[in-house]
Amino acid sequence: MSADKITILYVDDEENNLFSFKATFRIKYNVLTALSGDGALAILEKTLVHIIVTDQRMPGMTGVEFLEKVLEKYPDPMRILLTGYADMDAVVDAVNKGKIFHYLAKPWDEEELDLTIQSAYAKYLEKLQLKETNAKLEVSNEQLEFLLRQKLLS
Repeated sequence: MSADKITILYVDDEENNLFSFKATFRIKYNVLTALSGDGALAILEKTLVHIIVTDQRMPGMTGVEFLEKVLEKYPDPMRILLTGYADMDAVVDAVNKGKIFHYLAKPWDEEELDLTIQSAYAKYLEKLQLKETNAKLEVSNEQLEFLLRQKLLS
């Protein structure tokens, strides 16, 4: 596994979908898979993940419920929701509660999903850069405030 590969966590309760996703994308990306939201959360505790792709309809925890939990502890990964059902309520919930980057219908189209992953990763890097810039600005601001206080005291 190359260190510069995008790490994707794919969550689906159907093993065939996990195998298919991994077979399709394993050469281009570092692909991790989980059969449930709980299994995926365990992976997130140990591994830096850039992009999460999850199915909506899963027993125990829906994709939206899983993404809500992810958002609480791991806000950085970009989130993509897949569903085989025309369930607009799930899509609305995913946008509002799970703060998804993109929604795709199942069965997924390999090219469309790959382009979505690339776009999501570009947004991930953009957010990371913004975070770093804000941290630098905060330090600069603190230094300026210190210098101003020193000037006022002298």
